[in-house]
Amino acid sequence: MGEDRADTTNLGKAIAEITPALEAFYRFEGDDLAARRRSQWLAQLDRPLPARGEGLDTVTRLLRDVVVPNGLRNGAPGFAGWVTTSPTTSAVAASLAATVAGSQRWWVQSFNHLETVALRWLGELLGLPEDLQGTFCGGGSSANIIALGAARQHAFERLGIDPARDGLPARQWRVYASTEVHHVVTRAAAILGLGRRTVRPIVTGADLRIDVGALRRALDEDERAGIHPVAIVATAGTVNTGAVDPIADLLAIARERGIWLHVDGAYGAFAALDPRVAPLFAGMSEADSIAVDPHKWLAAPLGTGAVFARDRARLGRAFTLEPAEYLEGAATAGEPRSPFDDFGDPYHDFNLDQSAPSRGVAVWAVLLEIGKAGMRERVTRHLDFARRVAELARADDRLEVVSEPVLSICCFRYRAPGRDAKELNALNARIAQRLRAETPYVPSTTVVQGRFAIRPCFINPRTSLADVEGMVAAVRRIGDALSA
Repeated sequence: MGEDRADTTNLGKAIAEITPALEAFYRFEGDDLAARRRSQWLAQLDRPLPARGEGLDTVTRLLRDVVVPNGLRNGAPGFAGWVTTSPTTSAVAASLAATVAGSQRWWVQSFNHLETVALRWLGELLGLPEDLQGTFCGGGSSANIIALGAARQHAFERLGIDPARDGLPARQWRVYASTEVHHVVTRAAAILGLGRRTVRPIVTGADLRIDVGALRRALDEDERAGIHPVAIVATAGTVNTGAVDPIADLLAIARERGIWLHVDGAYGAFAALDPRVAPLFAGMSEADSIAVDPHKWLAAPLGTGAVFARDRARLGRAFTLEPAEYLEGAATAGEPRSPFDDFGDPYHDFNLDQSAPSRGVAVWAVLLEIGKAGMRERVTRHLDFARRVAELARADDRLEVVSEPVLSICCFRYRAPGRDAKELNALNARIAQRLRAETPYVPSTTVVQGRFAIRPCFINPRTSLADVEGMVAAVRRIGDALSA
């Protein structure tokens, strides 16, 4: 029997080989050439599976010279697109440490306990009660599945049915959410067996928040038709404009009717730290479940989502694993002498994963580094950035605000005299394309009430006021050139 061909002894050497390339990438200097160099790196990477391995040196060389320099620069200071960024230094260091020393979140070891510490700190940061059961997951998509899975369990158990154990009965069910809700909520309903059409879209007002009166009418109509409610979803920061649904009003309706209230705060929940908008989040701490993404505003590594749910036992019934012989007898009674004598703080009965990486250590690292005050300062700064965009757009006769900033998003656009609505939409799409190609500024785009808009979303810890003002100036400059 020969030795395994994979290297297991030269970790320091391998990391040292690629560290200079990572540090150079992390500076985000010069133009982003990854797309323009695509044919070059494809030629070196898109190869047949080697019959015989080429060794660790080949791996580190290609990582250093080809892969890292052509990576995704969504952490560059001018990047303000979608709701994503790249992790900060402490999160990267913690994630690397977890990959090596905490590759599984189970058992009696430090990384397992940091899942618990990080969830406690995260809940405290958001002002959530201690009796909620938290769990880390892959992101907002899985967080919403977990939350609505708990809601489904709640709704069916009220009728004496255990859906996780026995399956779904032949009934009609409904999830209520605004027309601005993130599409992962619809997918969650599909995965949970409720069906995408179970999600009833409720119209919004001019402020793009759910119309509470329309929700009440929909609930009454469905009740008369014998359709049973599963959950009401409040969005705490829509991805289009940052609008926050009236959570307190939705909570009151949910309590009146015995319906689960879920708050999707994957993007916006952290904004509750800013006193100017904190009143918008009244009622969030009393919701039955809350989804939040530390890999967004907290700048933890991508793949770090979290969900908090009321009633630990119900969440366990919704996601419990059936007994397995190879696991049930593994834990021993009494004080463990080996890490493998006990599974540690258990999370596998509260989410979609059995084996899972140690995600909490990165959240712990970020919060240990900057604290509550540092996170509040970041959120406040980013809300200020969105308001600065609006201020500059209002002061310019060739720019207009499409949606007033609520959180850290400001949708605006270039306007040219004599252009109709269709032409203005096409013009702004071309401006956004040239921004990405010719400048360091990368906002995303959206359509708000029929108007195509340039949509910067500020969650990037590296972005400065100069980047914000430079982006607006670039929109004006490119718009002038295209409309001349």
